[in-house]
Amino acid sequence: MATPMSDQEKRKQISIRGIVGVENVAEIKKGFNRHLHFTLAKDRNVSTQRDYFFALAHTVRDHLVGRWLRTQQYYYETDPKRVYYLSLEFYMGRTLENTMINLGLQNACDEAIYQLGLDMEDLEEMEEDAGLGNGGLGRLAACFLDSMATLGLAAYGYGIRYEYGIFNQRINDGWQVEEADDWLRHGNPWEKARPEFMLPVHFYGHVEQTREGPKWVDTQVVLAMPYDTPIPGYMNNTVNTMRLWSARAPNDFNLQDFNVGDYIQAVLDRSVAENISRVLYPNDNFFEGKELRLKQEYFVVAATLQDIIRRFKASKKGRITFETFPDKVAIQLNDTHPAMAIPELMRILVDIEKLPYDKAWEITQKTFAYTNHTVLPEALERWPVELMEKLLPRHLHIIYEINQKHLDKISALFPKDMDRLRRMSIIEEEGVKRINMAHLCIVGSHAVNGVAQIHSQIVKDQVFRDFSELEPEKFQNKTNGITPRRWLLMCNAGLAELIAEKIGDGYVKDLSQLRKIAAFVNDESFIRDVSKVKQENKMKFAQYLEKEYKVKINPSSMFDVHVKRIHEYKRQLLNCLHIITMYNRIKKDPAKHFVPRTVIIGGKAAPGYHMAKMIIKLITSVGDVVNNDPVVGNRLKVIFLENYRVSLAEKVIPATDLSEQISTAGTEASGTGNMKFMLNGALTIGTMDGANVEMAEEAGEGNLFIFGMRVVDVEALDKKGYNAMDYYDKLPELKQVMDQIKSGYFSPKQPDLFKDITDMLFKHDRFKVFADFEDYVKSQEKASNLYQDPKQWTKMVIINISASGKFSSDRTIKEYAKDIWGVQPSDIKIKPPNEPREPVQTREAAMKPKSKGNLL
Repeated sequence: MATPMSDQEKRKQISIRGIVGVENVAEIKKGFNRHLHFTLAKDRNVSTQRDYFFALAHTVRDHLVGRWLRTQQYYYETDPKRVYYLSLEFYMGRTLENTMINLGLQNACDEAIYQLGLDMEDLEEMEEDAGLGNGGLGRLAACFLDSMATLGLAAYGYGIRYEYGIFNQRINDGWQVEEADDWLRHGNPWEKARPEFMLPVHFYGHVEQTREGPKWVDTQVVLAMPYDTPIPGYMNNTVNTMRLWSARAPNDFNLQDFNVGDYIQAVLDRSVAENISRVLYPNDNFFEGKELRLKQEYFVVAATLQDIIRRFKASKKGRITFETFPDKVAIQLNDTHPAMAIPELMRILVDIEKLPYDKAWEITQKTFAYTNHTVLPEALERWPVELMEKLLPRHLHIIYEINQKHLDKISALFPKDMDRLRRMSIIEEEGVKRINMAHLCIVGSHAVNGVAQIHSQIVKDQVFRDFSELEPEKFQNKTNGITPRRWLLMCNAGLAELIAEKIGDGYVKDLSQLRKIAAFVNDESFIRDVSKVKQENKMKFAQYLEKEYKVKINPSSMFDVHVKRIHEYKRQLLNCLHIITMYNRIKKDPAKHFVPRTVIIGGKAAPGYHMAKMIIKLITSVGDVVNNDPVVGNRLKVIFLENYRVSLAEKVIPATDLSEQISTAGTEASGTGNMKFMLNGALTIGTMDGANVEMAEEAGEGNLFIFGMRVVDVEALDKKGYNAMDYYDKLPELKQVMDQIKSGYFSPKQPDLFKDITDMLFKHDRFKVFADFEDYVKSQEKASNLYQDPKQWTKMVIINISASGKFSSDRTIKEYAKDIWGVQPSDIKIKPPNEPREPVQTREAAMKPKSKGNLL
């Protein structure tokens, strides 16, 4: 049964979460009961919490569908330029609460569910995360979809409907264990299958030279079945589409086996084709050159481009020529994963549409733009030529042709500079012949962008220097952002309302308005309220941790949080060394005052990444020692947060005091977690890396705990040669910590358990953990000292929140729209389904028969 509302829940009753009208509530209750009976075929006697979740989800979806159809009709009639965001990952998380907020239904739903005697939070917890991404890149794609709909852009997300998303992580005796994420087992209330738009995708075969030109023949066909998910903008009745493709075997797949009577085997073999969309590769910042992965990458672009061209041709204006294609279509490649779209569009234009090569190439370059997400060499995709030849022979020919024309251009500009030709070639000839997909993207796009100022500079000056010298105008920066709808309104209702009370609710669609709260930095009651909201969030999260981890949490301790993928460059190890240092200080002088801390580290390690898995084991082992030491008591606790994912981020981020963003300078492209923490009132301890640099610019460097080497220092140290022993010999606390790990203090049953970690740190640490140790510890002391003065701490929090407006994905998308896509955001509010539609078209046009599928 529902319980009386707490202060925080009462706070939800605010304008930015929708109006509670008696009719609204009655309508939602009616819809809920109707879906429970007719969609789920259940009554209240036998219904489970999951049934109630589905009944509510379908009720909310009803409110989406009319707007969704109206939006697509509006696009059909106005024929705007369409933006296609191609990504192998969309890390959507949960959909229910986000949809209620964007439609202004949150409060009405809350009230309806309360009147039905149910608990909204319990129902929301029943929803599976759509974990179709690894981390930052996939979550960015999800935030971008939200912003594109909110800005009224005619935009589409295209990806793969993985049957299994990012694995569920279990921690067993301190070790990561992966479990399959069967997120679709109960069904997905938000998607709509569209079998009528099923499309063929070809693989293998060979190329024949014919009179009409090259022909790709004897291919194997796999069908791509689209599933559409509505993406609502915030309070503007715009609902865009995310279309994810699922692989299906055609009906005649392998049925030549009928000849030998092996019908059963023929049917079983269908799963080979369907494996293409079975599982997301769980690698973040690491390239795995597997045939199945290349199949996935081509599968999504081949299906998507057919769809884009169908929609282009089916336009109301009736396209006769491809001349206008770049005026009507912008395609953004989210990293190099969808790079095969470039040769695929060339194949369609040249082989099928019979355009001259040069015209096709001009159209292709004007259509595509490429976002680079990483400077780590191991993350850059380089596909073996041999594999490409087997899987996509026609595309290999096209890539060779693109490369030849590209190299001819370079050698005309730089005659006899063979080294430059080698560096800039799309085909790498040394060792195993490979195709450099980033080079293909740069050559085939009209715009290339990094995702933070410092990253875009490194891309231009180092990673792709030759290319940026050749075409400097092609290279841009687009600093990442996050959607304030999910990352403030939804996950931190108390803070969202507090801000709305002070400055109105305009900030939800224009986050730069947060600057206005800087005026209240000395307002005693505002300071008190901000502090109170944080304390409520911490209490709630502490209860969650105690329930899940059976560890007593001190809610007045500083919540020091480090959540992201586990990777050497993100330096969870540096954090771990600091935990042991704090532990040693308490043990050395137990009577001395110590500012209590709860250190929370979470994140998944790629299943094949041995060092990352060892780092998790070290953190959990250190936690076991610290949490069970009576001398330490409640002054220091270490929690490894199991199965970190979007829905868990929504719980931990609002409760955080100190956000750890401590990558080695020059390695993190941007980060977006750093922005979420800043917006939710955490202070940042970080290096001058990624978007941290711009966060320090916006808030003032003195309002973050900045430490460690800058990019130039790292470069200088590389030149000089990094020697870990120098720091070990010089810093007694570091020496003590390393000696403890080496001697088995944290693994008494296996003293050499962490040998691989200590060997790496001493002998071949690419990310120079020891070099930043001393400054990091000093910076942590500064944080502890400030935390003892709650008023000053909260003032700094207010300054940070007021400075976080730049980091909205709305701002990022406006920049892409203006500088790359050539489209204009729109304030037009499409009429909701309950109001008569104002047709944009003329009566004559309305009388014309519509071609099949033109609305979708």
